[in-house]
Amino acid sequence: MKNIAIIPGNEFAGKTIKQHLGLVRGNTIRARHLGKDILAVFRNILGGEINEYTKLMAESREQAIDRMLDDARALDADAIINVRFTTSMIAQGAAELLAYGTAVKFEE
Repeated sequence: MKNIAIIPGNEFAGKTIKQHLGLVRGNTIRARHLGKDILAVFRNILGGEINEYTKLMAESREQAIDRMLDDARALDADAIINVRFTTSMIAQGAAELLAYGTAVKFEE
């Protein structure tokens, strides 16, 4: 499996972009879990980090990144530049996390 660099900016030190391959993206939609929501309510009352949601968001980001990388591999990209994340509410208790960027090829 080809390693692809993920870059939040539009340049990669020591490399020259020869071709922009287009938009690549990966997303996931996750719903909250009732049992975890109950624990989150208690944490919200008492204060502190809501670990259940932190873990849910971390897993969602990783899955979205993996899917974005698969999209870039299908284009035989060397890197993804200008990587961004966005979230949106889909339904009550469910949200989408989207990772997107521009797939590029470097000069040899």
